[in-house]
Parts: sequence; structure tokens; C-alpha cells
Amino acid sequence: MATEVKVPELPESVSEATVGEWQKNKGDKVGRDENLVDLETDKVVLEVPSTSAGVLTEIKVSAGDTVKAGDVLAIVEEGEGAASSDDDGDDQQDSDNSKTKGDASESKSDDQDADQADADEPVASPAAKKLMDENDIAARNVEGSGKDGRITKADVQKAIDDKSSGKASQQSAAKSEGKGDGAQSEREAQAVSEQADRQALADAPNERTEQRVPMTRIRQRIAERLLDASQNTAMLTTFNEVDMQQVMDLRNQYKDKFEKDHDVRLGFMSFFVKAAVESLKRFPIVNASIDEGDIVYHGYYDVGVAVSSPRGLLVPVLRDADQMSYANVESTIRDLGKRAQEGKVTMDEMTGGTFTITNGGVFGSYLSTPIINPPQAAILGMHATKERPVVVDGEIVVRPMMMLALSYDHRLIDGRDAVLFLRTIKELIEDPARLLLQV
Repeated sequence: MATEVKVPELPESVSEATVGEWQKNKGDKVGRDENLVDLETDKVVLEVPSTSAGVLTEIKVSAGDTVKAGDVLAIVEEGEGAASSDDDGDDQQDSDNSKTKGDASESKSDDQDADQADADEPVASPAAKKLMDENDIAARNVEGSGKDGRITKADVQKAIDDKSSGKASQQSAAKSEGKGDGAQSEREAQAVSEQADRQALADAPNERTEQRVPMTRIRQRIAERLLDASQNTAMLTTFNEVDMQQVMDLRNQYKDKFEKDHDVRLGFMSFFVKAAVESLKRFPIVNASIDEGDIVYHGYYDVGVAVSSPRGLLVPVLRDADQMSYANVESTIRDLGKRAQEGKVTMDEMTGGTFTITNGGVFGSYLSTPIINPPQAAILGMHATKERPVVVDGEIVVRPMMMLALSYDHRLIDGRDAVLFLRTIKELIEDPARLLLQV
């Protein structure tokens, strides 16, 4: 029986998607719930699984085509010989794809030998196996992020980037410096992004060349939103600097016990999230938004945290951040950062938000002016912590200082409120005990 594989219902406000890479070829065996193709929207990447086990007999659309909900993507034929599970279909199919057509009995024998040799290796998609073969990478050296540890093409690309950039030494250095998991995730995502940019010209000859490639839907959407923010808000930015000494001392004192008790590393972002929430409570206008001619005051605190991914900047939201513990904040950010790299952050996780925090400091930024994420009215920018001479109690001392930037919509927020809001964050970070006492 033939089964149509259709474009699933798309997230709200998304009308169409672009067909990405096919994970299976025509004639391949597929298992039930096995991913056939990726669909790229302006927000997230959606996997389209097969609804039944069988053989992929027809592919209706090609990579790069535009599709809408309900469009037919492919035909899967159920019947004898169909793959019933992922247990052996993937390894067998990967072996079939890498071989030329030959004698049936010889092919069967070769497949059995290959299955025996790879018995201890994790299952990999055909595209992932091809990339591993091209780069001489063994499956056992790749950490699979798919179902049941399945290796995807993105996992292989990450392993390639890690190998070329000497990630092991970077991780060791980051650990000794006490960097948080969220910062490490963003650096890894940036490495993948840079690798993709370099790959665009990798095969070009040694001469003055250009290569034209289409913008991804997410990149197009980012461009649209940034342009909209710059043209339709009265955006200003105010700056301040914060002494990170007390937060760093507190973190160094309790980080080992914190990690042992909560199984997550204590970073700086949780302090800023909690400080931002407390400041938003004191200045509700910064947590508000404009809806046509009305001001909407939000009685909740959904804080967006900008994270980098190979596909661009994403802003997943920490729902009810005021009710989250420091450990909840850190673990949620770690999870979101990891899934952002894998393209698994969902639309719901990026919808809404009343305030945003972005941290350019993980890339070494000293100072910048972040752009508001409409319809929000403000965004906080964190930057790199640098040791600088400052005056404390009439004496010049060296302290770890961070520059803070608050961009705000002047149509809604007066300069006084913006400055006092940012100053409140500064005071809470410089004396973190005030966060606990809410004073």
C-alpha cells in the first residue's frame, strides 16, 4: 500500500517552508518514524518522518523547493521486505548506498561482513555516513544526537569542526577559566558557522572569485526583523559598567558544590537573568510592549536569551523566569544552547518573551549596541569581562569589569527609567546578596 508523506502543519505565522536535504534516496528502505527530509522555515528546522515502514518509491520535491502545509513530499510503499525498525535498516542501507550494483549474493555477503565489522558502532544516516567517509572519521568518534544515538550529518560536521579547531584544548582552557556551559555552546556554534562560510569558497581556485548562494529562510527572517526594529522603533542605548568581583568570588566559592548538587555548572547568565527579573519588577514599563495605540503591561517575566547556532541567532525564551532557581536557569540555557546547534529548538520555545538578554562577551566583544527584539521594548547586552584599573574608596585598584548596554524603545521608555533600570542591574550584580534579600 502506498502512503503519501506530506508537509506537516506549520507553526503559527509560518506559511511555507523550504525543502532541505533529503536523508533518504529513492529506493531506500525506511523505518517508521525515521526522518526522510528536513524542512527549513524562517524560525526552525522541521524533520519529516515516515509514517510507516517501507520503501521510498518516489520523491516529489527537490532540495530548495518551496512547499506549504499538506503538500505531498514523497511516496512510501509498504509491503514485503519493508524496513520494520531502525535496528538494521540504516546500517544495511548505508552499506547499499556506498556500493556499486553487483552480484546479489556477493552484495549480500559484503553487507553481512560490513554489519559484523560495524556492530559496535552507532547507527548513522546515509548523509552522515557519506560525510564520515569523505573525511575519514569513524562513527565511534562522533556523538550522535538523533533518536537512540543516531548520527546525523550535523553531528559529523560538528566532529569535523572540533577536530580542525582543536576543541579538546579549548575545552580544557575554558574549564580552567571557569566558563559556563552556555558560553561554550555559543563558541561551538560560532565555529560551525565559520566553517560553513569557509566551505562556501573551499573549492574555488586561487584567484579573485565570487560565489552566489541563496540566503536561508532563517537568515532572511533575521534580516527582516532587524530592519523592522531599526525603522519602526525609536531605539536608543544607554551604557554602564559593572564590577564582577563579588559575583566571581561567589561563583568560585560555590561552583564545585553547585555542580555536584545540581549537575550543571554555575555560569554568569543566571545572575543576570535574576537581576534583570528583579529590575523588571521595579520598572514594569521596561517589561511592557506597544500594541497599536495601547501599552501592554505584562504580569509575567519571560526572558529571551540569545544563542548562536550554525543557522543564525536564535532567541529561545525562559518562561516565568522569576519562578526559576539559578540551577533551573543554567540547565535550561545549557539545554537550549545544545539544541540550538542541532536545529532542534521548537517554535513554541522561541515565541513570546517580554525582555531579552544577549551576551556578545563570549566572542570577546568589549562594547556593542544590541538591537531590540520587537514587540519587546528593551534588550540587555552583556560583554567581555576585562581587568581594568578603577577607583574604589579613593584608591586605584584592578577589578574585573564588564560593560553593559541597554537598548530601549524611546516611544515607550523614558531615558530616566532606562538609566535607572540599568543601574539597578549593576547594583544587584555588584552586591549579589541583594538578589536573595530582594533589596
